[in-house]
Amino acid sequence: MHTTDRVLIEGLEVRTVIGIYDWEREIRQTVRLDLEMAWDISQAALSDNIADTLDYKAVSKRMISFVEGSSFGLIEKLAEQCALIVMQEFHVPWLRLKMSKPGAVRGSENVAVLIERGVRS
Repeated sequence: MHTTDRVLIEGLEVRTVIGIYDWEREIRQTVRLDLEMAWDISQAALSDNIADTLDYKAVSKRMISFVEGSSFGLIEKLAEQCALIVMQEFHVPWLRLKMSKPGAVRGSENVAVLIERGVRS
């Protein structure tokens, strides 16, 4: 694998139930996902065929479906579950995922967690 190859999805916004406070459990809030996924793109670069690469549209649709249907207290838990789905269902060996909750803290533009999972080879 070309270990420096990455497929990125940046700024994927999804509305979901997220938060620990009672009022948060009654509304939908926006979370933003940024994904950096290790993937050898050399075969796709040669073939120009979607079957030879990581289909970022399929990953995005799966993340939207999962996050919209979820209900977690913490973005840490949501981020971990998203990472597991991407790695297991799309066979991604390593990823970095930033899960943001814009406006969660008054006076801040954003709060987020950043996780890395898998093995960099």
